Amino acid sequence: MSHVSHSEKLKSMLGQGRLVRMPCAYDGLSARIAQSVGFPAVAFSGNAVSASLLGLPDIGVMTLTENLAHAGRIARGLQIPMICDADTGYGGIMNVMRTVREFEAAGVAGIHIEDQVTPKRCGLLPQGIPVLDEAEACQKIKAAVYARTDPNFLIIARTDAKSMHGLEDAAKRARAYAHAGADAVLVMGANTPSELRHVADVAQAPLVVVVQEAGPTTELTNEMLESVGCVFALHAGVARYAAVKALQDAFTALHQDSHTRSVRERMASFEDYNQILGMDDWLQLERQFSVND
Repeated sequence: MSHVSHSEKLKSMLGQGRLVRMPCAYDGLSARIAQSVGFPAVAFSGNAVSASLLGLPDIGVMTLTENLAHAGRIARGLQIPMICDADTGYGGIMNVMRTVREFEAAGVAGIHIEDQVTPKRCGLLPQGIPVLDEAEACQKIKAAVYARTDPNFLIIARTDAKSMHGLEDAAKRARAYAHAGADAVLVMGANTPSELRHVADVAQAPLVVVVQEAGPTTELTNEMLESVGCVFALHAGVARYAAVKALQDAFTALHQDSHTRSVRERMASFEDYNQILGMDDWLQLERQFSVND
Protein backbone atom coordinates (compact mmCIF):
# COMPACT_ATOMS: atom_id res chain seq x y z
CA MET A 1 0.00 0.00 0.00
CA SER A 2 1.40 3.41 -0.94
CA HIS A 3 2.09 5.94 1.78
CA VAL A 4 -0.31 8.87 1.83
CA SER A 5 1.52 12.05 2.75
CA HIS A 6 0.18 14.66 5.13
CA SER A 7 -0.15 17.06 2.20
CA GLU A 8 -2.26 14.54 0.30
CA LYS A 9 -4.50 14.06 3.34
CA LEU A 10 -4.99 17.81 3.70
CA LYS A 11 -5.61 18.32 -0.02
CA SER A 12 -8.24 15.59 0.15
CA MET A 13 -10.00 17.43 2.98
CA LEU A 14 -9.99 20.59 0.88
CA GLY A 15 -11.81 18.82 -1.92
CA GLN A 16 -14.46 17.08 0.16
CA GLY A 17 -16.64 20.17 0.62
CA ARG A 18 -17.13 19.55 4.33
CA LEU A 19 -15.97 21.91 7.02
CA VAL A 20 -12.94 20.83 9.05
CA ARG A 21 -12.46 22.61 12.36
CA MET A 22 -8.88 22.74 13.60
CA PRO A 23 -7.47 23.92 16.91
CA CYS A 24 -4.30 25.98 16.56
CA ALA A 25 -1.51 24.34 18.53
CA TYR A 26 1.75 25.98 19.58
CA ASP A 27 3.95 23.06 20.65
CA GLY A 28 4.29 19.31 20.39
CA LEU A 29 2.12 18.62 23.41
CA SER A 30 -0.83 20.78 22.34
CA ALA A 31 -0.67 19.28 18.84
CA ARG A 32 -0.61 15.75 20.27
CA ILE A 33 -3.64 16.56 22.41
CA ALA A 34 -5.52 17.72 19.30
CA GLN A 35 -4.61 14.47 17.59
CA SER A 36 -5.56 12.35 20.62
CA VAL A 37 -9.10 13.75 20.88
CA GLY A 38 -9.78 12.99 17.24
CA PHE A 39 -9.12 16.08 15.11
CA PRO A 40 -8.19 15.02 11.55
CA ALA A 41 -5.81 17.98 11.19
CA VAL A 42 -4.28 20.70 13.32
CA ALA A 43 -3.12 24.25 12.68
CA PHE A 44 -0.12 26.12 14.06
CA SER A 45 -0.60 29.57 15.54
CA GLY A 46 2.26 31.99 14.97
CA ASN A 47 0.77 34.23 17.65
CA ALA A 48 0.86 31.46 20.25
CA VAL A 49 4.30 30.27 19.16
CA SER A 50 5.71 33.77 19.58
CA ALA A 51 4.31 33.77 23.11
CA SER A 52 5.49 30.24 23.88
CA LEU A 53 9.02 30.46 22.46
CA LEU A 54 9.83 34.12 23.07
CA GLY A 55 7.34 35.34 25.64
CA LEU A 56 6.48 38.12 23.17
CA PRO A 57 3.25 39.21 21.45
CA ASP A 58 2.60 38.69 17.76
CA ILE A 59 4.51 41.75 16.49
CA GLY A 60 6.54 40.23 13.67
CA VAL A 61 9.73 39.37 15.57
CA MET A 62 9.60 35.61 14.97
CA THR A 63 12.07 34.59 12.26
CA LEU A 64 11.70 31.96 9.57
CA THR A 65 14.31 29.70 11.15
CA GLU A 66 12.68 29.87 14.60
CA ASN A 67 9.22 29.18 13.26
CA LEU A 68 10.38 26.52 10.83
CA ALA A 69 12.45 24.50 13.30
CA HIS A 70 9.61 24.49 15.82
CA ALA A 71 6.96 23.60 13.23
CA GLY A 72 9.05 20.79 11.77
CA ARG A 73 9.56 19.15 15.14
CA ILE A 74 5.81 19.22 15.77
CA ALA A 75 4.82 17.97 12.31
CA ARG A 76 7.24 15.03 12.42
CA GLY A 77 5.66 13.80 15.64
CA LEU A 78 2.09 13.70 14.30
CA GLN A 79 -0.01 11.26 12.32
CA ILE A 80 -2.32 14.06 11.15
CA PRO A 81 -1.50 16.97 8.81
CA MET A 82 -0.63 20.42 10.09
CA ILE A 83 -1.19 23.86 8.54
CA CYS A 84 1.38 26.48 9.52
CA ASP A 85 1.20 30.23 9.86
CA ALA A 86 4.02 31.51 7.63
CA ASP A 87 3.36 35.21 8.30
CA THR A 88 4.26 37.27 5.23
CA GLY A 89 6.63 34.66 3.85
CA TYR A 90 9.39 36.51 5.73
CA GLY A 91 10.24 39.03 3.04
CA GLY A 92 10.09 39.44 -0.71
CA ILE A 93 9.73 37.02 -3.59
CA MET A 94 12.94 35.08 -2.90
CA ASN A 95 12.10 34.78 0.79
CA VAL A 96 8.63 33.48 -0.01
CA MET A 97 10.02 30.82 -2.33
CA ARG A 98 12.49 29.66 0.29
CA THR A 99 9.76 29.70 2.94
CA VAL A 100 7.56 27.36 0.89
CA ARG A 101 10.38 24.95 0.13
CA GLU A 102 11.56 24.84 3.74
CA PHE A 103 8.12 24.25 5.24
CA GLU A 104 7.35 21.60 2.64
CA ALA A 105 10.65 19.81 3.36
CA ALA A 106 9.92 19.97 7.09
CA GLY A 107 6.81 17.81 6.70
CA VAL A 108 4.23 20.56 7.08
CA ALA A 109 1.11 19.98 4.94
CA GLY A 110 0.36 23.60 4.01
CA ILE A 111 0.89 27.22 4.97
CA HIS A 112 -0.97 30.50 4.90
CA ILE A 113 0.77 33.66 3.75
CA GLU A 114 -0.61 37.11 4.45
CA ASP A 115 -0.40 40.36 2.49
CA GLN A 116 0.69 42.57 5.37
CA VAL A 117 3.67 44.89 5.13
CA THR A 118 6.76 44.30 7.26
CA PRO A 119 6.80 44.28 10.23
CA LYS A 120 3.57 42.32 10.40
CA ARG A 121 1.09 42.54 13.28
CA CYS A 122 -1.49 40.26 14.80
CA GLY A 123 -4.50 40.45 12.48
CA LEU A 124 -6.89 40.52 15.44
CA LEU A 125 -5.62 43.85 16.77
CA PRO A 126 -8.19 46.66 16.58
CA GLN A 127 -6.03 49.19 14.74
CA GLY A 128 -5.71 49.18 10.97
CA ILE A 129 -3.29 46.70 9.44
CA PRO A 130 -1.23 48.08 6.51
CA VAL A 131 -1.06 45.77 3.49
CA LEU A 132 0.99 45.50 0.33
CA ASP A 133 -0.13 46.70 -3.05
CA GLU A 134 -2.41 44.04 -4.54
CA ALA A 135 -0.19 43.42 -7.54
CA GLU A 136 2.86 42.83 -5.34
CA ALA A 137 0.92 40.49 -3.08
CA CYS A 138 -0.29 38.52 -6.12
CA GLN A 139 3.28 38.04 -7.28
CA LYS A 140 4.20 36.63 -3.89
CA ILE A 141 1.39 34.09 -4.16
CA LYS A 142 2.48 33.16 -7.68
CA ALA A 143 6.04 32.68 -6.43
CA ALA A 144 4.81 30.53 -3.53
CA VAL A 145 2.85 28.27 -5.88
CA TYR A 146 5.80 28.03 -8.26
CA ALA A 147 8.18 27.12 -5.45
CA ARG A 148 6.36 24.07 -4.14
CA THR A 149 7.53 20.70 -5.42
CA ASP A 150 4.45 18.80 -4.22
CA PRO A 151 1.22 20.03 -5.86
CA ASN A 152 -0.67 18.78 -2.79
CA PHE A 153 1.17 21.21 -0.50
CA LEU A 154 -1.49 23.80 0.24
CA ILE A 155 -0.96 27.52 -0.28
CA ILE A 156 -3.60 29.56 1.55
CA ALA A 157 -3.59 33.28 0.75
CA ARG A 158 -4.64 35.53 3.60
CA THR A 159 -5.56 39.18 3.29
CA ASP A 160 -5.71 41.69 6.13
CA ALA A 161 -7.01 44.46 3.87
CA LYS A 162 -10.47 44.73 5.42
CA SER A 163 -9.26 46.63 8.48
CA MET A 164 -8.13 49.66 6.42
CA HIS A 165 -9.71 49.21 2.99
CA GLY A 166 -13.05 47.55 3.66
CA LEU A 167 -14.69 44.25 2.83
CA GLU A 168 -15.08 44.91 -0.91
CA ASP A 169 -11.35 45.47 -1.42
CA ALA A 170 -10.51 42.44 0.71
CA ALA A 171 -12.90 40.23 -1.27
CA LYS A 172 -11.42 41.41 -4.58
CA ARG A 173 -7.95 40.67 -3.27
CA ALA A 174 -9.06 37.18 -2.28
CA ARG A 175 -10.29 36.62 -5.83
CA ALA A 176 -7.00 37.91 -7.26
CA TYR A 177 -4.99 35.63 -4.96
CA ALA A 178 -7.08 32.65 -5.99
CA HIS A 179 -6.45 33.51 -9.64
CA ALA A 180 -2.73 33.71 -8.77
CA GLY A 181 -2.90 30.06 -7.76
CA ALA A 182 -3.81 29.96 -4.07
CA ASP A 183 -5.67 26.80 -3.10
CA ALA A 184 -7.87 28.67 -0.61
CA VAL A 185 -8.30 32.22 0.70
CA LEU A 186 -8.69 33.74 4.15
CA VAL A 187 -10.12 37.23 4.68
CA MET A 188 -9.29 38.43 8.18
CA GLY A 189 -12.21 40.34 9.64
CA ALA A 190 -14.89 38.62 7.56
CA ASN A 191 -16.67 37.28 10.62
CA THR A 192 -20.41 37.22 9.93
CA PRO A 193 -22.55 35.09 7.60
CA SER A 194 -23.27 38.06 5.32
CA GLU A 195 -19.60 39.04 5.09
CA LEU A 196 -18.51 35.49 4.35
CA ARG A 197 -21.22 35.06 1.71
CA HIS A 198 -20.00 38.22 0.00
CA VAL A 199 -16.40 37.01 0.06
CA ALA A 200 -17.48 33.63 -1.30
CA ASP A 201 -19.48 35.23 -4.12
CA VAL A 202 -16.61 37.48 -5.13
CA ALA A 203 -13.62 35.18 -4.58
CA GLN A 204 -15.15 32.01 -6.04
CA ALA A 205 -12.58 29.95 -4.11
CA PRO A 206 -12.52 27.70 -1.03
CA LEU A 207 -12.60 29.78 2.14
CA VAL A 208 -10.73 29.55 5.42
CA VAL A 209 -12.02 31.38 8.48
CA VAL A 210 -10.36 32.24 11.80
CA VAL A 211 -12.57 31.65 14.83
CA GLN A 212 -11.65 34.00 17.66
CA GLU A 213 -13.40 32.22 20.59
CA ALA A 214 -15.62 35.28 20.94
CA GLY A 215 -18.56 36.68 19.01
CA PRO A 216 -19.43 36.83 16.20
CA THR A 217 -17.22 34.00 14.90
CA THR A 218 -18.28 31.59 17.63
CA GLU A 219 -21.83 31.81 16.25
CA LEU A 220 -20.79 30.48 12.84
CA THR A 221 -22.26 26.99 12.52
CA ASN A 222 -20.87 24.19 10.40
CA GLU A 223 -23.92 24.40 8.14
CA MET A 224 -23.51 28.11 7.54
CA LEU A 225 -19.80 27.83 6.84
CA GLU A 226 -20.25 24.90 4.49
CA SER A 227 -22.98 26.79 2.62
CA VAL A 228 -20.46 29.43 1.54
CA GLY A 229 -17.70 26.96 0.69
CA CYS A 230 -15.66 27.29 3.85
CA VAL A 231 -13.29 24.33 4.12
CA PHE A 232 -11.25 25.05 7.25
CA ALA A 233 -12.15 26.87 10.47
CA LEU A 234 -8.97 27.67 12.41
CA HIS A 235 -9.58 28.11 16.13
CA ALA A 236 -6.57 30.34 16.63
CA GLY A 237 -6.88 31.08 20.33
CA VAL A 238 -8.37 27.96 21.89
CA ALA A 239 -5.06 26.41 23.00
CA ARG A 240 -3.35 29.56 24.18
CA TYR A 241 -6.35 30.93 26.06
CA ALA A 242 -7.09 27.57 27.70
CA ALA A 243 -3.45 27.10 28.68
CA VAL A 244 -3.08 30.60 30.12
CA LYS A 245 -6.16 30.23 32.31
CA ALA A 246 -5.28 26.71 33.46
CA LEU A 247 -1.71 27.64 34.34
CA GLN A 248 -2.78 30.84 36.08
CA ASP A 249 -5.22 28.87 38.24
CA ALA A 250 -2.74 26.08 39.04
CA PHE A 251 0.20 28.38 39.72
CA THR A 252 -1.94 30.69 41.85
CA ALA A 253 -3.16 27.76 43.94
CA LEU A 254 0.39 26.50 44.42
CA HIS A 255 1.66 29.96 45.33
CA GLN A 256 -1.13 30.73 47.78
CA ASP A 257 -1.70 27.30 49.33
CA SER A 258 1.65 25.56 48.85
CA HIS A 259 -0.26 22.72 47.16
CA THR A 260 -2.64 22.19 44.22
CA ARG A 261 -5.48 20.26 45.89
CA SER A 262 -8.04 22.94 44.98
CA VAL A 263 -7.35 22.59 41.25
CA ARG A 264 -6.17 19.00 40.96
CA GLU A 265 -9.49 17.77 39.56
CA ARG A 266 -8.87 20.01 36.55
CA MET A 267 -5.35 18.67 36.02
CA ALA A 268 -4.36 15.63 33.97
CA SER A 269 -2.83 12.65 35.70
CA PHE A 270 0.68 11.35 35.07
CA GLU A 271 -0.89 8.45 33.18
CA ASP A 272 -3.04 10.75 31.01
CA TYR A 273 -0.01 12.86 30.21
CA ASN A 274 2.11 9.90 29.14
CA GLN A 275 -0.71 8.42 27.08
CA ILE A 276 -0.94 11.58 25.00
CA LEU A 277 2.81 11.46 24.37
CA GLY A 278 2.69 7.80 23.31
CA MET A 279 4.88 6.53 26.14
CA ASP A 280 3.65 2.92 25.81
CA ASP A 281 4.60 2.89 22.13
CA TRP A 282 8.10 4.11 22.92
CA LEU A 283 8.55 1.56 25.69
CA GLN A 284 7.37 -1.20 23.35
CA LEU A 285 9.96 -0.14 20.78
CA GLU A 286 12.62 -0.15 23.45
CA ARG A 287 11.67 -3.71 24.42
CA GLN A 288 11.55 -4.79 20.78
CA PHE A 289 15.12 -3.71 20.08
CA SER A 290 16.61 -4.36 23.49
CA VAL A 291 19.65 -6.69 23.58
CA ASN A 292 18.13 -8.47 26.58
CA ASP A 293 15.07 -9.43 24.51
